[in-house]
Amino acid sequence: MNTNSTHAPFPGHPGAARRVSDRLPVFPWDKLEPYKATALAHPGGLCDFSVGTPVDPVPEVIQKALAAHTDTPGYPTVWGPLELREAIAGWLDRRCGARIGPSAVLPTVGSKELVASLPTQLGLGPGDQVAYPRLAYPTYEVGARLCGAEPVEYDSVDELDGSRVRLLWVNSPSNPTGRVLGAAELRRAVEWAREHRALLVSDECYFELGWEAEPVSVLHPDVCGGDHEGLLAVHSLSKRSNLAGYRASFVAGDPVVVKELLGLRKHGGMIVPAPVQAATVAALADDAHVAEQRERYAARRSALRAALEAYGLRVEHSEASLYLWATQDRPCWETVAELAALGILVAPGDFYGPAGGSFVRVAFTATDERVAAAVERLTAAR
Repeated sequence: MNTNSTHAPFPGHPGAARRVSDRLPVFPWDKLEPYKATALAHPGGLCDFSVGTPVDPVPEVIQKALAAHTDTPGYPTVWGPLELREAIAGWLDRRCGARIGPSAVLPTVGSKELVASLPTQLGLGPGDQVAYPRLAYPTYEVGARLCGAEPVEYDSVDELDGSRVRLLWVNSPSNPTGRVLGAAELRRAVEWAREHRALLVSDECYFELGWEAEPVSVLHPDVCGGDHEGLLAVHSLSKRSNLAGYRASFVAGDPVVVKELLGLRKHGGMIVPAPVQAATVAALADDAHVAEQRERYAARRSALRAALEAYGLRVEHSEASLYLWATQDRPCWETVAELAALGILVAPGDFYGPAGGSFVRVAFTATDERVAAAVERLTAAR
């Protein structure tokens, strides 16, 4: 190999002058590793509440549907069979009050893939802005940076530059805070987006996990007036059906935008595997397993919240989703370190923006046994 070459490094090489990764922030979870090591060293083992990953079994009805479709040697389609799109449309009508046809829905390979790639798929780039809540899932920013657009945080849509925002994210129930936006708040965002011809995309991945408030879809007539023009809603089966490992999700809304995305995704081969498509049909048709999983989460949420509050943390918002948004009114990393010493790992709030600098996010997706262990430790340390 000639190590004295004067040619510029190929794209993506560490020596290249312009790499896409240079646009991105440091992957936040890498910063948590030293605290995880501390928590792992606890005699009672690690209680990991840092990531909201499901730990309970995949419901049997879904496993059976997946297994029944494992002998599928041919390519599935990006759009999926009509049965799948009718299942998605039916669920949106039944659970979200959204009257929508199968031509306005599209399965995706997990919701994170869509969030990260959507600005690129929409043709956004330098000069465009992608706006998202001031406290937010980091991938909204990543999606903007990947295509060279400008990421912009907001508290209120009225503070945004309507001449530059091309894509407006809303997130309800919120990750990380668990806050639920009411129909009036969502309606104002829809009005702003339509006035400025921005595409509004609502991340509704925790829709079926409302505890103290009932989530509302941006596709509900009370929000959009029964017209889905300029609107998309993103949904995931990861949390409500324990399907994070399946990468089962979908986007729905404006049929013109969905058709455009379908055409682009055909070229990119962004295809949900056929067995997962079949499993999605089964999951959306069965509400019983969702109710059962909600009961598990409700019990874990109640136990952890009581223990955290008794220990001295204050919980804010958290009326929905799989997280408790908690604070001791001091820097989040101090709380992370304090809890790690008890063998309890949580996510620092500044992962979700500087506004979260005094908060931690506590996921109640761990097993009953690990939740009980954490409760015992918090109680003993008071």
